Amino acid sequence: MKKSTAIALAAAAGVGAALAAAVLLVADKTYRVTCLQTKKQKKRNSDPHIELGHEQYADISPKMHELINEEEATECEKVEITSSADGITLRGRYYEFNAGAPLIIFFHGYRGTALRDGCGGFKLARDSGRNILMVDQRANSDSDGKVITFGIRERIDCRDWAEYAVRRFGDDVKIILTGVSLGAATVLMASDAGLPENVKCIIADCGYSSPKEIICKAASEGGYPAKLCYPLLKASCKIRAGFDLDSSSALESVSHTNIPILIIHGDDDRYVPCEMAYRIYEACASPKKELLIIPGAPHAAAYMVDEKTYTDTANRFISECLA
Repeated sequence: MKKSTAIALAAAAGVGAALAAAVLLVADKTYRVTCLQTKKQKKRNSDPHIELGHEQYADISPKMHELINEEEATECEKVEITSSADGITLRGRYYEFNAGAPLIIFFHGYRGTALRDGCGGFKLARDSGRNILMVDQRANSDSDGKVITFGIRERIDCRDWAEYAVRRFGDDVKIILTGVSLGAATVLMASDAGLPENVKCIIADCGYSSPKEIICKAASEGGYPAKLCYPLLKASCKIRAGFDLDSSSALESVSHTNIPILIIHGDDDRYVPCEMAYRIYEACASPKKELLIIPGAPHAAAYMVDEKTYTDTANRFISECLA
């Protein structure tokens, strides 16, 4: 082999190795930023009184903190289950307002906390005389785990919580599944996951259409090439955590369910586009489905912007489904 050829091959090999190293670095960073929740992040995000920061929430923040204070001052029972997806321990808070009443199970959003994201749902449950179980999603607050799976394993956790409720409260307990943002995607993605018949309806507030779509949107808005980042993230999730980001989606799941579903979204949502709500509604195969759009509401704040319309619609829908 000529010396010049050997040099060229060595240079090519060096470039290839550098490129492979760069790809692995990007994949690792994407995975860490998107899915991993460090102990420091978990501790910070578990504080329900953290200000959301965006100007959209300035007017409604005092109302949120008032409701959070009411939650914190209300007696609850700490409960836990083991996830059938991977064996980690999941925890939540059970508030009983009326023994034997229907049970609302609430799931919070991405890097969120049930006390903040569910403060409106807490008030709705209390005022209507229904009981509520406020779940800490995997890798968040008091629940174990380090990896957020965008609904892939959370949907199985949702089924586990519903089955726990049946075991604890009896075969005749009536269950309403509710969630906000990631929590909304969770309950929608659980709608075809073999839920017990006790689940009478689902209320999904500002849920996204699929993990891929919301991740690609966030990447693009952050200045990252989504077409490159998403495949690398998907591969990292499969290799490092054993789950497939494309194995489920809200759009796919609701197309196979007959559980009544109420979809709620604010039309000024700058995180999860409102158009996703319309697409989920159109895809839903349930014979009973409704779509409520709250004008002017930012992400995860529809209840705060128009409590009356939200409450009246949700209570009517639940009552019809429980009848």
